[in-house]
Amino acid sequence: MGIGTLKGIALHLLAVGSLFAGMPSAYGIPAFARKYGLPCSACHEAWPMLNNFGQTFKDNGYQLGNERDAPIYQQPAYWPIMFRTTPVWHRENNNRQAIDQVPGNARSSLVESSVTTSGFDLSGVDAITAGTLYKNISFFIQPFIGNNSTSLLQTWVRLDNLARSHWLNLKMGKFELDLPISQERSLLLNNSGGLYYNYFFTPPGDNNFFTGIGVPQLGVELLGHSDNDYTRYSVAVVTDSNGATGLPSNQAYDVYANFNQAFEARRFGEQQIGVYGYFGQSPTYFQTSGGNPIPGTGTGNRSFYRLGAYGHWYIDKFDFYTFYMHGSDNVFLGNAVPANQPSRLPLGAVGPTWNGGFVEGHYNPNPRLILIGRYELARMSREANPTIRGNAGNLDIWTAGYRWYPIMSPRAGLAWTQEYSRITNAGAAPLSGQDDIRNSYLMGFDFDF
Repeated sequence: MGIGTLKGIALHLLAVGSLFAGMPSAYGIPAFARKYGLPCSACHEAWPMLNNFGQTFKDNGYQLGNERDAPIYQQPAYWPIMFRTTPVWHRENNNRQAIDQVPGNARSSLVESSVTTSGFDLSGVDAITAGTLYKNISFFIQPFIGNNSTSLLQTWVRLDNLARSHWLNLKMGKFELDLPISQERSLLLNNSGGLYYNYFFTPPGDNNFFTGIGVPQLGVELLGHSDNDYTRYSVAVVTDSNGATGLPSNQAYDVYANFNQAFEARRFGEQQIGVYGYFGQSPTYFQTSGGNPIPGTGTGNRSFYRLGAYGHWYIDKFDFYTFYMHGSDNVFLGNAVPANQPSRLPLGAVGPTWNGGFVEGHYNPNPRLILIGRYELARMSREANPTIRGNAGNLDIWTAGYRWYPIMSPRAGLAWTQEYSRITNAGAAPLSGQDDIRNSYLMGFDFDF
């Protein structure tokens, strides 16, 4: 069950089956534009990223509050479904890959070498159907057809405006948490920079079953907002399973909460600030049969949390996301020791803690072009035990790119994207213990219909 920083990210990518090489499955839903006769730009600052109107529409359960909300009032030919795929060319480089000194001879000694791969590639197909089953009853279903597998990323139903109030909405199923900045709607697609790493960060040697707040979770969510959507809240209770079905972990439940407030700044328009927190328990061992863990019998639960603050700031044609996270895991999780065997804890063992964050900026010179830049970091403030080097697990990620939209219509969306990203993982080289550096470059088309 142990999940290190980069291993945890890789496992997440395999679990959600996102795209070919680490692309997050961001989405826009042109079916809504077709339903209401609106351009994509009505809801999107840059597809798939939502603007303020799009966020309000989403918070209202994909309803505008008019006669078109309930599906019974639509033309019989209307079908609320979207397909998305991404043909691209990309190049990947790892400066310290462990390889056999003599190719094909596993008994030869390992050496570190720079390894580069490149070529044309293709994502799978994201399919999304969403909307209303009836007035004030919303739904969302997102299957993903991968190149070698299929998965169900999200599926939920929501009761809207309970007691005729925007403050009371209830969602149940598998859903993306109400994150400060949506992982599903990231503008970046490349292998090194497509993820918000802080959402999935796990310290070196940590055995926490939880893989991160960026994974869609199974549970129930109570959420609400003011009439103008300036004040929002969300509280979710989820099964400790990372969104996996079949109850693979234990009988514990985790809690996530997010609260944010928007306000008008003179000359600059709407700004937003918020706070969030995820509080959970992870099993440290399982009941076994013949030495093999029995799914769902996780026990020896120990606590962990992730919490922080964020903001979204607008200055003319620029906007910026700022994000901060503080994380902490129990000493048994941090040292991968079962809670029923405390004698196995290393001398001086403690619960690991860390801090991280990112700044992401966008510049929109016109509605068809957006320039993107992001810097993200993670810093260990306390390692799990004295044998772990003080900066082990520290991350620095730089990403830059742009998206150009030759087509933005109620029927479809098409973007041409180019991106470059560089990630430095301190002391993670497999043999030398030096910094592991990876680079990604991607260009291609991103389209939905």
